[in-house]
Amino acid sequence: MTRPIPQPGISVTRVFPPEAIAEAAALLRAGELVAFPTETVYGLGGDATNDHAVAAIFAAKDRPRFNPLIVHVPDLDTARSLVGLDERAERIARHFWPGPLSLVLPRRRDCRVSLLASAGLATLALRVPAHPLALQLLRAAARPLAAPSANRSGRVSPTCAEHVMAELDGRIAAVLDGGPCRVGIESTVLDLSEEQPVLLRPGGVPREKLQALLGSIADPEFGGERRSPGMLQSHYAPQRPLRLDAREARPGEALLAFGPDPPKGFAEVRSLSETGDLVEAAARLFASLRALDRPEITAIAVMPIPESGLGAAINDRLRRAAAPR
Repeated sequence: MTRPIPQPGISVTRVFPPEAIAEAAALLRAGELVAFPTETVYGLGGDATNDHAVAAIFAAKDRPRFNPLIVHVPDLDTARSLVGLDERAERIARHFWPGPLSLVLPRRRDCRVSLLASAGLATLALRVPAHPLALQLLRAAARPLAAPSANRSGRVSPTCAEHVMAELDGRIAAVLDGGPCRVGIESTVLDLSEEQPVLLRPGGVPREKLQALLGSIADPEFGGERRSPGMLQSHYAPQRPLRLDAREARPGEALLAFGPDPPKGFAEVRSLSETGDLVEAAARLFASLRALDRPEITAIAVMPIPESGLGAAINDRLRRAAAPR
């Protein structure tokens, strides 16, 4: 049985270098929590087959219980042992895995993943991450890992080990430091559990690429089952208020800029991409929000960002961060 979650200040979270895969895997097998890098953001990993470990993830994050977790596996064969994949799911998985795409699929009857990880639903969200350390850790741990973003629930997602420590030091056993994340925004979540594909969350794989293989993809109907993480209206939120589509400065505001020639008069300016590159903007998003989320800043203003490609995922995060709390 895993130990209760320690309170901040009582225990110190260890930071492992990249070569400490065996030590990190041993902690996971013992039911402890270890944050690890993926190509999207850092995940808070726990043994997905261990109810106590999964519960510890919710406790460490102060996470609402009705928001399911994404389970990470090392390969497609492992995914087949946990969920049912029809022809569409096989085609999409072969095309995009490893990569920033999570698939929601029906749990197998003999699925060994804790029901708590899927919030009691008959479906399970799975992905194969495209990060060498994550894949090494999954193979060394020899079990699927439930791994939401390694931050307190509703807060800005972490894209480096320092971000994880700022949020969870003393609440988890260790962080495997793999440097900054390449993509910097969470995975796309695609529901293929029923006949109509549904895009539950935009993310690292744009909708257009999925539609090229699947055809029509529907948007979720809110108010029903929440089959995906990241579907709360107020989410990914800094403590400062967030103002979208800003074109002029207000007193004390900082600016999250996009593209060349940002407007003047802001207390501080951080650019997501000076050249208007959406991939660069996605990679910088969460770190930039964190950098501006300080007491001397009255609010964070954000310049308009196109909705195309990764811009849809970036704007989704920003709208949730700006939603009433």
